[in-house]
Amino acid sequence: MKPVRLYCVPHAGSTSAVYRPWQRVAPPSWQVAGLDLPGRGTRARERKIEDYRSLVKVLAEHVTTDLTRAGETGKPPRYALFGHSFGAMLALAVAGQVAAVLGEPPVCAVLSAALPPRLQPRVDEVASLDDDALIDKVVADGGTAPELLSSRGMTGYLVRLLREDLVLRQQFREDLLLRVDFPLVLVVGRDDPYVSPEQMWLWAEHTSATSRRVELPGGHFAAMRAPQDIIAIVGEETGS
Repeated sequence: MKPVRLYCVPHAGSTSAVYRPWQRVAPPSWQVAGLDLPGRGTRARERKIEDYRSLVKVLAEHVTTDLTRAGETGKPPRYALFGHSFGAMLALAVAGQVAAVLGEPPVCAVLSAALPPRLQPRVDEVASLDDDALIDKVVADGGTAPELLSSRGMTGYLVRLLREDLVLRQQFREDLLLRVDFPLVLVVGRDDPYVSPEQMWLWAEHTSATSRRVELPGGHFAAMRAPQDIIAIVGEETGS
């Protein structure tokens, strides 16, 4: 496969660490880079950002700088973005800004298991859950290993990250008019209780280019459990 840099935005309450195993299933010439939000993971010492547009700008600057440094003869390497659930909106917005700055669009943006902006609720019911109910939901969704929640310290840390991300998610409707001109790949689990295939396909409204529809077996975290499928899809989009 042709070399690609795949930048991945984590889902709510998580860090770039969830994407470390992806490098093992990627071609040797690829680089899989998880993007941490300021205030967590590899950027834990930085001040957290609660404003959606400011966060997109910071993440886009990081990707742009990385691509510029990696480029040869002034041209950035081929790149793509992936975002799951909460991370999907950020991935698309970041990809749009990076493309505008570099003048080079990504191979594609892969969006997984997320409601498009116009379907985002004006009042987020999840945000009103108390801490115990929020953790129960996380466990039921299957996005976090139960053993990681065995300590009170880890549980408190996860709740803090989730609540920070819920504040950001409530701002996603600000990008109702976001439009890009590069391909989108729309991925959804057939048994996802939160996002139906029909809802996922509405992301196509946000691009003037093609959009590809992919259904995977499984629920809300289907794509996160099938990194080899996502890698293969991006490879197909490169024409490899």
